[in-house]
Amino acid sequence: MPVRQRKEIQELLHAQPRRLILPKNVPGKDAFVSTLIDAAYLMLLLATSPWWLYAMLARGKYRRGWRAKLLGTVPESHHAGRLVWLHAVSVGEVNLLAPLVEELERRFPDLRLRITTTTDTGFEVACRRYGPDRVCYAPFDFSWAVRRVLRKWQPAAIVLSELELWPNWIRLAAARGVPVIVVNGRLSDRSFQGYRRLGSILRFMFARLATVAAQTPTYAERFVRLGTPADRVHAVGSLKFDGARTDRHHADTQALAEWARITPEQVIFLAGSTQAPEEALALEAFLQLRDRYPQLRLVLVPRHPQRFEEVASLLDRSGVAWARRSRDPRGDRPVVLVDTMGELAAWWGTAQIAYVGGSMGAREGQNMIEPAGYGAAVSFGPRTRNFRDVVSLLLEADAARVVHDQRELTAFVEQCLADPAWRRALGDRAQQVVRAQQGAVQRTVELMEPFLKAMPRMRHRVDGAGLSRDGGRRGKVCVKQ
Repeated sequence: MPVRQRKEIQELLHAQPRRLILPKNVPGKDAFVSTLIDAAYLMLLLATSPWWLYAMLARGKYRRGWRAKLLGTVPESHHAGRLVWLHAVSVGEVNLLAPLVEELERRFPDLRLRITTTTDTGFEVACRRYGPDRVCYAPFDFSWAVRRVLRKWQPAAIVLSELELWPNWIRLAAARGVPVIVVNGRLSDRSFQGYRRLGSILRFMFARLATVAAQTPTYAERFVRLGTPADRVHAVGSLKFDGARTDRHHADTQALAEWARITPEQVIFLAGSTQAPEEALALEAFLQLRDRYPQLRLVLVPRHPQRFEEVASLLDRSGVAWARRSRDPRGDRPVVLVDTMGELAAWWGTAQIAYVGGSMGAREGQNMIEPAGYGAAVSFGPRTRNFRDVVSLLLEADAARVVHDQRELTAFVEQCLADPAWRRALGDRAQQVVRAQQGAVQRTVELMEPFLKAMPRMRHRVDGAGLSRDGGRRGKVCVKQ
């Protein structure tokens, strides 16, 4: 961490209690803004309703959590202690929060954490990871739904991961004196340009963020250019590096290796977070090489559950012997289909050769930090815009390979099999990159700490209607005791 940034954080941590200045809210203007935002959302929901219905009926998606999403109907918060609301839109963000949750619980044992998510798969993984009593679906950004959650939970702070920025959430939280903190913040080129086109319409949203822990200096600069005060924005690195496991002997990985009957002489080629046609490319590479390298095994982990049956049909047509994770009592076949959610991070620990999917099509990449952390020989396709910073680090360190098609993927896997020393060296460099980037969790919590310590000393909390709880008209200053 730069010396100047470390000094800024230390000054924050040791600062004496002072007046906390909140954005001034004008009740009539804010009500008008809420009406406009809600109307825009309702029109969008109506326009896209055929797509929602198709996704629910034909693909089985988005069927759950509608009371929470539309009305803000979430469980009451009955337990004593401060509550922090963390939001993670889907599986990637849910897993991303794990090291942050652990550190918050260690430093602030009296905190109560509530995790909200948007997707069904994110909800399932969050329940398994954090416990169902702490997880629920997030409200859509309708003002009535957000107000209801804020009234029920009365959070000390709201933590948004990466790029989950919603006008009503941020505006209504600020109106109640609740700091909104962005962790692992990122603004891609496309998102940045989109926000810029909206100009002053959303500038107030960025101005009301309490602090932003951005992944890179580039992302930090973009938050400032969109309206967040520069002294609230810090480049701290990516939480994804801190969440990466590096120990292949972890209990979860060992349990999977036991189920698959993996032996020391076998070489596991794992294609994870895949989309069509990446499973077919990986399978073809395996079929071309298996006779010359009988120690080779293939593990396929599709990104989306709705494609599990499609990939199963692909394996059936290939004629290869394969095992299905969700059904077979053991996976001692040459090919394994992992048709379960939330296990990929542990499965990477079984692999010596990795292909990170979502990088041959429109998705623009998936998380390649996890296989790199285990020291696997990492490859991915050419379309990795969502992880361009991680890709740059790996390629600059000669710690990964880009493959453009099935021929190059097969050649990469063959080189890993023919030259084990080359394969291990590539994986070692990848693991060194991950370890060198770790530490973002500590830096993020240091930025959050002044807000978490400050909130219990507030003289009063304000609600979204412009009145404090003691009945007085809200001003723009909230004074710590």
